[in-house]
Amino acid sequence: MGDWGRAEYLSRHGIQDRRVLDAMARLDRADFIPEATRGEAGADVPLPIGHGQTISQPYIVALMTEALQLDGTERVLEIGTGSGYQTAVLSLLCRQVFTVEIVPELAASARRLLEAQGFHNVSFREGDGSLGWPEEAPFDAILAAAAPPDVPLQLLAQLKPGGRMLIPVGPQGGTQQLLRIHRALRPGEVPQVESLLPVRFVPMTGQALSQG
Repeated sequence: MGDWGRAEYLSRHGIQDRRVLDAMARLDRADFIPEATRGEAGADVPLPIGHGQTISQPYIVALMTEALQLDGTERVLEIGTGSGYQTAVLSLLCRQVFTVEIVPELAASARRLLEAQGFHNVSFREGDGSLGWPEEAPFDAILAAAAPPDVPLQLLAQLKPGGRMLIPVGPQGGTQQLLRIHRALRPGEVPQVESLLPVRFVPMTGQALSQG
């Protein structure tokens, strides 16, 4: 059963894209949460999913998805599969999702869950999300569910000209900014960067960040 009440709640709190609201309504968040905390699935808060990771609060999932401005034709790269909840939302709204998860246990469980639920337009990779998925680039859009201290240039380079990326950026343990970055249409032009709101995400890890 979908979360129809949640869609109404999100609409009252400013989410306007009907396709996003319908996607959120079709999914039961409890399916993506460990059994011990499923009683809290209806709360609009992040929840632990193990291995030091969290499932984002539904409002943030909806806001980030809406900010990507998807029309259904896109190839989207997701950094941080986590429980697979955001992946499922994207799957309902775009042509193809390419999702990368650095924690092996989460990568495996999300894949099992999404494949069992019939999400056939999702490609999975267990590995370093900070490096993106260069073999499948360029992407129309990129969504990151973990926060680097700065925007990884490897990810920005994998956007198509005119593509957009949603990514939280800032220090671990402090307030980060959720950025929407539009890659310039022409070489040499500066990307357009918008700060949407303050957020707190788990830190992004990986080779691209350790290299500075």
